Order: sequence, then C-alpha cells, then structure tokens
Amino acid sequence: MKKYEITFSIVKIPLDFLIVFLSFFIARELRLITDWIPWVVLPIQTIWDDSLAKFALFGSFLYIFILASHKLYQIKISNSKIKEILELVRYWIYAFIFFSVFAYLWKWFIYEKNEIPRLIILYSFIIATFFNILTRLVLNKIQNYLLENKIIPKTKILLISNKSENELQEIINDIKNAHIYKIIWYINKKNINIENLKYLWNLNKLEEKLKDIDEILFIDSDFNNNELFKIWELCKIYWIRYRYITNLFDITKLNTELTLINNIPVIEIKNTSLDSWWRVIKRSFDLIWSFIWIIVLLPVFIIIWILIKIEDPTWPAIYKNRRIWQKWKEFNLYKFRYLKWKYCVKDCYWVNPNEDEALKYEQELIKEMSVRNWPLYKIKNDPRKTKIWNFIEKYSIDELPQLFNVFIWNMSLIWPRPHQPREVEKYETHHKRVLTIKPWISWMAQVNGRETNSFDDEVKLDTFYIENWSLLLDLKILFKTIGSVIKR
Repeated sequence: MKKYEITFSIVKIPLDFLIVFLSFFIARELRLITDWIPWVVLPIQTIWDDSLAKFALFGSFLYIFILASHKLYQIKISNSKIKEILELVRYWIYAFIFFSVFAYLWKWFIYEKNEIPRLIILYSFIIATFFNILTRLVLNKIQNYLLENKIIPKTKILLISNKSENELQEIINDIKNAHIYKIIWYINKKNINIENLKYLWNLNKLEEKLKDIDEILFIDSDFNNNELFKIWELCKIYWIRYRYITNLFDITKLNTELTLINNIPVIEIKNTSLDSWWRVIKRSFDLIWSFIWIIVLLPVFIIIWILIKIEDPTWPAIYKNRRIWQKWKEFNLYKFRYLKWKYCVKDCYWVNPNEDEALKYEQELIKEMSVRNWPLYKIKNDPRKTKIWNFIEKYSIDELPQLFNVFIWNMSLIWPRPHQPREVEKYETHHKRVLTIKPWISWMAQVNGRETNSFDDEVKLDTFYIENWSLLLDLKILFKTIGSVIKR
C-alpha cells in the first residue's frame, strides 16, 4: 500500500465532515431566500446559529459514519469512480432519512425546542452530496496529474506470462491505460523480447527483485504448481499483492447459484443475471429514458434532417438497415443517412441483393479500403459519404434515431451491438453467444477501445457483459459513452 493512497483516502474524511457541516449553514441562507418549490409559497423559516451548529455536527458525524461503514473510505485509488458517485448518492438518501427521524421523531426525548426546518435538512444533504462528489473528482484529477508527472510513484508490477508478443502487448496497453501502474519485469522460462520490459529468467532471483515491486500479476506461465506456489508464498512473506487475470470460464463462475435436486446440492452456472424482475426493471429504464431523450432531442432530429435533405434531397433522411437480433431474428435499425442515397444498401427497401448496385459497390470498397478485421468492416476515406458525414459520425449523432428502436423494444440503451446479416453469416460458433439476447445502442466495446478492437475482442467484451450484467454496469457504460462523445 502506497503512502499517497493512504493520504488521499484519509483526507476525504475531514473534507466530507467540513462540507456537510458548512452545507447546513448554506442551506439556511438559501431557505431565507425562497423555498425553491415551483407554484408553492411557504413561509420563511430559519434557526439560530448555536442550535443549527448542533444539528450540523450530528449530521456530519452521521454522514461520515454511514460512508465509513459502507467502505466509502476504503484505501484504494483504482475504484470505479462512477460506482463511487452512485454510492455517495445512495448513502446520502440513507443519511437524510436517519437524520430526519432523529430531528422529528425524537423531539422532546433528546431536545425540546429550536426545531430545524425540513427544507434546510433537504437542502443541506443535497449540497453536501454535490460537493462531496466534486471533491472526489478533483482529488482523482490531482492523483492522475501527480502520477503522470512522476511526482508520486506508480504501482510497480511484475508479470508472469508465457503469452505471445501480440497477446501480451494488448494486456500491457490495457494496464498502461489505467495510468497508475508501471510494468518493470516479467518472468517466465523463455524470453519473448517485448518493449522495454526486463526479463527475469531465474525463479531463484525473484526474491531479490520483490523489494523493488508492489504487485505480481499472473497471466499464464510455463511454471509447474510447485513453482507457482513458491511465488505465492514469497508474495505473502514480502507483503506483495498477488492477482491473476481470469479466463472466460473463471468469469462465468462468478455468476453462479446454489440449488438442490431433491437432497443433492448443485451449482448452476447461469447464462446471465438478467432474469425475472431485472428484465422488467431494465425494460422500464429503457422505455422511460428513450421517451425522455426523444422529446429532449427532437430539435436536434429536425436540424439534422434538414441538413441531410439540403445536401441530398433524395428520400429518406432516416435510413433503415437490416440487422440481426435475439435468436437470429431480423429487424430494421434506424440511422441518420450519411451516405448519398444511390450508394446506400437497400436491403430494407424491397431491392433484391443480387440486383443492388450499391451493395456490389460496397463489397468492392470493403476489399480495397476496409481498415477493420473480419467479419466487420470500416471503409477509410469512404467516397460515398456526404459532407455532413464527418460531423454526425464523429459525435455518434447518426445513432440517435435508434432511440425509436429502443422505444418499440427491438433494441435497448445498453447491450451487445447488432450486426448485419452478411456479417453474422461469417460468425464462428463462439461468436453466436452475442445473439442470445436483444441488441442495443451502446455496449462494452464502445467504451473500451471502440474501433481499435478486433472482432474477437468485441465478442469477449460482449460475453463478459452478458454473463456479468448489473444495473450498475449499465450506468457505467452509459456515462462512459456520454463522456467519450463529449471528448470527441
């Protein structure tokens, strides 16, 4: 455990305490201005400083206690920031409820007068949570800045791997993108000469090097069980963190359930955790948010529609494209058209594929100019595009009409991406796993490498998502998607 990790975790406690304490006084000043409730005018209420200070102290201790008891001050800088923010909101609700119970149900038991106005309680916890989230985001930025500029040391890692150079390079790139790690050694029985990593060929030399590293990451190796056990024992002796990258079956085993066949206990490996009521919740979430965003983005729809029609007046502006969804069923996916109409594949417009000149031209372009690996394609410097193409494709505006697909329930906001029938025909057996559920607008690969991923990488990410689905994972992907669009 690095000293700076402890420092950044500890500093959150007094900051949170101070923020919550001051938020009560800020809330009181806001309450003196207005009740902030539309079409309702409530009489102005306030409370004196000495009485408010007592409530503020109790609220601060309560807030800190709830966060601490739920491990929100855990000493680990690699936590998911989106998860941490959602948990802050969640435990804000708990703190608000407990404080309200104390303030009103315990009246005359603990205290007799100087009641705190209800809106001050509400405002104070909203303000506190907002600034606590902001504080964590700022601290995270400071950590990243200090790490990138080598003011504080990164976590030093030793890899155990027998992967090929290409396979190991992908893993190394992912580790580097986390910004908090530095890989300095790798150990195995043979040298593969990758990057600037130092090769440790002798297991007996490992003990000497453990003083210079913080963590061992096991990927795969040629070592036998006794040798691996020795490495693990050394990690315990020198207090080195030991982790390993799971394979696909290990990941699947996380999604298990213990049941009985009569009196025989059995473990079921579930295909996905998205079943029973979670399907209802996910569908409700999709329905509500797609409807809201269709209404909010209606002016954008109209503007883009007009711009497309000005450049290429040919019908239509919103283009239909045939895709494969759950259980090999076909559906029409909606997109803003960013190709000239004569070059659009017309599989949804009653045109025989054998007679579709646009399809033949596209196949020629794929052979000559595609920059993606089989079975997917992406045509670089596509000559078919309109002038508006660069703008709407860069910011994923062409995907917005898929909100209608979500609303009518042949897509959802988050899940594996749907592919075209001619792409699906080339799937191998293990690729077909992504066709077991409905397709969606954004997905794991969209926020983890996007177009730089190979098709196999996309399938691995989609499979991981299917087998480890949670509402929190959906929210993380959704927020990351919005962030990636804003960055572009």
